[in-house]
Amino acid sequence: MGKIDLIMPKMGESIMEATILKWLKKEGDPVEQDESILEIATDKVDSEVPAPEAGIMGKILFSEDETITVGTVIAYLHTEGESSSVDSGAAEPAKVEPAVVEAVVKKVMEPLQQSATIAPAPAATNSITTDKQSGRFYSPLVMNIARTEGISMDQLETIPGTGKDGRVSKKDILSYLKNGSPAVAQPKTIAQPENVQKTLVSPSNNVAGSAYNGQASVSGNVEIVEMDRMRKLIADHMVMSKQVSPHVTSFVEADVTNLVNWRNKIKGDFKKREGQNITFTPIFVEAVTNAIKEFPGVNASIDGYNVILKKDINIGIATALPSGNLIVPVIKGADNLNLTGITKAVNGLVNKARNNKLAPADVQDGTFTVTNVGTFGNLSGTPIINQPQVAILATGAIKKKPAVLETEYGDVIAIRHLMFLSLSYDHRTVDGAMGGSFLRKVADNLEGFDPERVI
Repeated sequence: MGKIDLIMPKMGESIMEATILKWLKKEGDPVEQDESILEIATDKVDSEVPAPEAGIMGKILFSEDETITVGTVIAYLHTEGESSSVDSGAAEPAKVEPAVVEAVVKKVMEPLQQSATIAPAPAATNSITTDKQSGRFYSPLVMNIARTEGISMDQLETIPGTGKDGRVSKKDILSYLKNGSPAVAQPKTIAQPENVQKTLVSPSNNVAGSAYNGQASVSGNVEIVEMDRMRKLIADHMVMSKQVSPHVTSFVEADVTNLVNWRNKIKGDFKKREGQNITFTPIFVEAVTNAIKEFPGVNASIDGYNVILKKDINIGIATALPSGNLIVPVIKGADNLNLTGITKAVNGLVNKARNNKLAPADVQDGTFTVTNVGTFGNLSGTPIINQPQVAILATGAIKKKPAVLETEYGDVIAIRHLMFLSLSYDHRTVDGAMGGSFLRKVADNLEGFDPERVI
């Protein structure tokens, strides 16, 4: 059948690249269809890449720890009908078409240009980088580390290389960081629209680390714990979101007594019939989905001065992992599911997330995010927008409180189940009227829940 190109998969709308964590197959190994070939990682998910067909593992073009642009050929798979021997010649890594790189870079960088003219960090390349002055070669991994740690090209030139032809390896640059004195990247003053000057840190692979350049005190009774890879990526993503989007947060309190009483009444029978627990999260997702139908402006993203209204309603569910990190699996087509379907989708994605079984498709194409801070006993929160979306809803803890009720016999005080909802939204496209009205509609959907509903 021939030779199949194994491609670095696209892991999400705003993901430009992924890192190879581990090759699970070696050159010459037999591979079954859908058998995992390698493990990859982005700021959104760690995932295994399956084989599209059965065959023999061919030439592997990139090593572990290298960061590769999506769409790049990373290895070959020899299928039935072709010699199973591994290519003996040194194959050059396939180059991504310039148009593909340009389109991906444009999607990520243009939202930033809405607020400021920012010089983007050099895009990761798939070939070896060359210093034009000295002709010395540097791998993408070394260049990424250099950008992250603020090492200039002049400093790179001074690092002794132990690799082939004197090239600087990962081990060489990490040793330099441990023993040398790398430069600290400084914030850049950039031009703002309408001649407004403002100091802003240019987004890079070290956004979070670059935001503060002072020296933290390490004296006294302290412990220094380095962020793990996923936490570093989350930190960069959060800082970038605050730089890109002018955040506004609105709050509303909802009386969800009918909803709580209904769930308490049906959850036992639902567990027996469906074999799953029904939590409050699917009900929140349903309420959000119905509200989006009336306010489609919150189900959008921004491209320059264009607002992209999404016709699909794909709800991301912020999920805490046992490691303490956060991931956002996505319920695709939430508006096409009934409450039972949403419940099964939520439970399935949460279980996959907590067992590190999420596939790339499980975290792609989200259009709106819900985060349940009430799970941790919090009354409310001011969540950060999950770029490139324009809004995120936080649901607080449900508490029994005394409340004033209006009845035909006059006002009375009763014990009710109350909760806070908070909506953070991008003020570039969602103004207070839309954001506040949408939030109120979500609360109305929860307060108006039918206590006699059959599921």
